[in-house]
Amino acid sequence: MDLGAIPFTVTTWKNVPTVEHKGETGTSHWRVHEAGPIRIRMVEYSPGFRSDHWCAKGHIFFVVDGEFDIRLKDGRRFTLGPGMSFEAGDDAANPHLGESPRGATVFIVD
Repeated sequence: MDLGAIPFTVTTWKNVPTVEHKGETGTSHWRVHEAGPIRIRMVEYSPGFRSDHWCAKGHIFFVVDGEFDIRLKDGRRFTLGPGMSFEAGDDAANPHLGESPRGATVFIVD
């Protein structure tokens, strides 16, 4: 990740408009800030959210509040709570799928 092209910016997340994205079940509400080639998001997942696809894109994914489950194609599953994160590079051979049975707020950089 090359952060060299990003100017210094302060983001007030509550002022960034939300965009709704439906999952296979539930919804997510994204607040997105684009910084050069980097996308930075604050995402609120509804209780019962389940992603509608396996994702092979790399992320830095930090749980601010709630609980979020990450499932890998090889069968491994990780439950992340507040203060936990996962980091993954772009990897088409090892995609991940996300679920949030109780809802969560997460901070994502990709």
